[in-house]
Amino acid sequence: MCIRDSIIDVVPSYTTILITFDIFNISLEKLQNQILDINFTSNNQENESTIIEIPSYYGEEVGLDLKRISEINNISVKDIIEIHSSQIYTVFTIGFAPGFAYLGQVDKKIATPRLDSPRRIVKKGSIAIADTQTAIYPQDSPGGWNIIGLTTFNMFNKELDNLCPLSMGDKIKFKPISQAEFINLGGEI
Repeated sequence: MCIRDSIIDVVPSYTTILITFDIFNISLEKLQNQILDINFTSNNQENESTIIEIPSYYGEEVGLDLKRISEINNISVKDIIEIHSSQIYTVFTIGFAPGFAYLGQVDKKIATPRLDSPRRIVKKGSIAIADTQTAIYPQDSPGGWNIIGLTTFNMFNKELDNLCPLSMGDKIKFKPISQAEFINLGGEI
């Protein structure tokens, strides 16, 4: 019997996966052994090489916590922006809110703990850091992450089946843009 015939549902989370299976078709031990025999490496070379660029405005008037990160990590604001935008991030998972993609991992030089007290409203499109992760707020919402910039990239689209243009495993690169470019793309400060 094929393992697929026995699996009812698969629910991935940030660090684990829940597999619901038909106990009348397969034993737990047999299922575990078959899962351990699966080769989980990707054969999709095209997907692995695709990098989604996110236009990112890092001005201090929108990067509400750039100075805080600078002070905590003893690094200049210019270096924070350079380090953040020079990496390629992987979408680890999507959660908290529809379209909120957890991206990682940020360089340890800019890793910064969450705020002691969350903000009541974080603006849609805010680019943020919490510990070793970065993310984009998909809509106005409360939040406790450190805000370093803004983007016009729409992380939430109710017309999409999964509500987000990104999927787990996608590669992301933040591309610094000027204030004028941000405004030309429809951004508001």
